[in-house]
Order: sequence, then C-alpha cells, then structure tokens
Amino acid sequence: MTDESRGIGGTVGPPWSVDVLADLHAGVLDDARAAELWPLVDADPEARAILDALDATQSDLASLADAPAPPMPAEFAARLDAALAAEAAATFPRQRTAPEQAGSGDAQVVDLAAARRRRNKRLGWAAGVLTAAAAAVVAVTIAIPGTSQQTGTPNVAAPPPSGPSVGNDGSGAQALIGKAVGVRDFGPLQTEDKLDACIAAAGLDPKVRPEGIRPVNVGGKAGVMIILTTGKLAQFRLVAFGADCGPGNPAVLFDKVVGEK
Repeated sequence: MTDESRGIGGTVGPPWSVDVLADLHAGVLDDARAAELWPLVDADPEARAILDALDATQSDLASLADAPAPPMPAEFAARLDAALAAEAAATFPRQRTAPEQAGSGDAQVVDLAAARRRRNKRLGWAAGVLTAAAAAVVAVTIAIPGTSQQTGTPNVAAPPPSGPSVGNDGSGAQALIGKAVGVRDFGPLQTEDKLDACIAAAGLDPKVRPEGIRPVNVGGKAGVMIILTTGKLAQFRLVAFGADCGPGNPAVLFDKVVGEK
C-alpha cells in the first residue's frame, strides 16, 4: 500500500489513512511497525470503527463459501432441459417396447427425469448457466454431423456397406425376410429418428412400424432395408434407404413388393 501517513508533519496518526489501517488489519506490516501502531489505533474511536467495518466485510465474504446457491432461473432451466433432450435424441435411439428389445438385444435409454433431479440437486445458478452453455455446444456439435448425413453433403465420406448383399433392384432381398423380421438394426442410420426422417421423405407413414429393420449392401452401397406388411397374407413391401437419406432426400435404393399376390 502507499500513503502510509496522512498526519500533520508526516507522523502516523489521526486522521488515519485507510490504506494503513487495511494493511495493519491484514497483518502485512512488519512486526515492529504493527507493535507501534496497534496502541495508537486502539485508542482512536474512528480508527476502531474502520477496523470493525473491515472485520464485518471479511466475515461476510467468508460466509459466502457456505451459503446455499440460489435456484436456477426457470428460463435457464428450460434451456438446459432442451439441450439435454436434444443431446439424448441425437445420441441414443428412442426407448423401445419389450418385444423390440427382445428382438435386437441391448439398448441404451436415457432417464431425463433422473438427470433433471440430479441437476436440480447439485447445480446452482452460476453452475447451471455454464452447464447449459456446455450442453448447447455439445448438442450443436452432434447436430451438425447428423444434418450432413441426412442431406448427403458430398464432403462427408460415405459409410462402408455392411449386411447381406442384394441387387440394385432388390433381387435377393426376399430371402432375408425370415431372419430380418423382429430385428431393429439401424446400421449406418444409427437411430430410429433418422430412419423415421427417411420414411417420411419417401412419403410413407412413420407411424407404421416396420416388422424388421436391418442393414444391407445394395450393389456396393450402404443401405438400410425395412420390411412392411401390405395387409395381405405372406406379402411384404421391402424398401431400402441409402445412408445419406433424410428430410427432403429419401435416397430410396429399391422399393418392391414380394410374396403372394
């Protein structure tokens, strides 16, 4: 600190410099100077009042460490919920029914209600704002690759084909029905939401659940084939979508009806 003396003739004393009193209060003066000043300060009511104010300020600041964090404003809580939901929808398939789980093995389900309870318990206002910002960045990072795949951006490398090989016109696909019914393997599309976008882009009803979903290799192109019933016994409609399908881009590789006419 500067200005250690504001007394007449350069002596240390009334009127006291706040800088000197603050240094004395903080214990930063050397022992000899502190031993000289404390008796003078204790004898001066105005100096004692300043020291008392410094004590109160120090106590108030110390109490902030143990004070409960105020609740997160509803506006930011809603943003955080939206970011969590967007991240979950982009990362995980929707929760499936018991028969669907039995047909396709493991599935990951995000319990948003539990996540919100943990958030409300642990996060304060300041932490909530930072978490919402981080979650929004994650959601945007995930959404950008998903959009590129759906619109067929040329700069995105096409995934390698997997699954059984069928002809460009779907020849050979009928032989896959027996092992594909009950299967829900989204292959290069990864999630049911992305498949629903392809189905809607092709003019089909997304509410009609396919009897089976599996990846196929259509003439060297990665695809996902769905099996739909037609209302006729032993007759099915087989539709295969390319890996780049999405809103406004059905990318249908083949669409054929097989079975009894």
